[in-house]
Amino acid sequence: MKHQFDNVYQGKRVLVTGHTGFKGSWLVLWLSELGAEVYGYALNAPTDPSLFEEAEVAAVLAGHEIGDVRDRGHLKNYMKKVQPEIVFHLAAQPLVRLSYDEPAETYETNVMGTVNLLEAVRSTPAVRVCQVITSDKCYENREWVYAYRENDPMGGYDPYSNSKGCSELVVSSYRQSFFHPDRLSEHGVSLSSVRAGNVIGGGDWALDRIIPDCIRALEKGEPINIRNPHAIRPWQHVLEPLSGYLWLAAKQYLEPGLHEEGWNFGPGSIGNVPVSDIAAMVVKAWGSGSYACESPDADKVHEARFLKLDITKANDLLEWQPVNSVGDAIEATVAWYLARSVGTEGLRAVTVNQISEYSEKAARSGVDWAVSRDG
Repeated sequence: MKHQFDNVYQGKRVLVTGHTGFKGSWLVLWLSELGAEVYGYALNAPTDPSLFEEAEVAAVLAGHEIGDVRDRGHLKNYMKKVQPEIVFHLAAQPLVRLSYDEPAETYETNVMGTVNLLEAVRSTPAVRVCQVITSDKCYENREWVYAYRENDPMGGYDPYSNSKGCSELVVSSYRQSFFHPDRLSEHGVSLSSVRAGNVIGGGDWALDRIIPDCIRALEKGEPINIRNPHAIRPWQHVLEPLSGYLWLAAKQYLEPGLHEEGWNFGPGSIGNVPVSDIAAMVVKAWGSGSYACESPDADKVHEARFLKLDITKANDLLEWQPVNSVGDAIEATVAWYLARSVGTEGLRAVTVNQISEYSEKAARSGVDWAVSRDG
């Protein structure tokens, strides 16, 4: 596995903000398997239970700092201490419904947190690659059936989605003002932003997400309640966008000046399915259970009905493509939770094994990043 992604991560110092979260934990474990020296900066694990704690992710870290991205001084000092060569910025307030309850905190974390991260990058000479992870919800959602492309306008109805659109604008401004590709010899930093679809996978315990909601209900023997059964989302297993992030960052490192843009990493058209279909597939994979739709008055919070991502750019320019179908993603996700149901011991091995299986499947499919190289 260490020879994937053109061997870029072997021996590299990599900083992951938000490393205690669901996606951050998966990313840290994969980076460790790739031979990277991984450091983390984040608040304590945001959920209980948490993948970070149950899979003992801290054990593979070279350094682990508990801190808030809203604390510019703390973040800047830690980055100066670590001197990372590659930075993945995942730290965020990631929930739509929570953003209605705590809009100011959402903007402070997602917008000013990004500003603080980029200011820390500016003062850290070692950084060569910085990648800011935002969301598919950063686009101005017009509720149309077309997939959003990277050059579509930023926007967002709710505070969370809007904060992610704002974060994208921050990245664009910093790229033009301080990290322009034409002045790479002066600043030395390749800055990109990435947008993924609705990510699913083992170890997600966040509130108001379909997979955790399904698992909690199934474990209790209760019907799964679905808020928006007809809402269409671009569903993908967590390893799909992470492979895109890792491949893009590797390209940024090897070919600086060519990839400093926004990028979509979604499942393609086959992954755009209604929420109700996801619940049905989870029940089938679990082997028992049922689901029901809440009444129209059960939830007054606005959420987009249609949301799809166009991945043509990543496909054509990075030769990146998804490996799994939605069915594959559900099966892998439910398999992880079923493994956990018999005990949390060995969950890191379960998680790392899924990374290996995904990588091997990608290699068999001929995906460029997964081709093993010896150098």
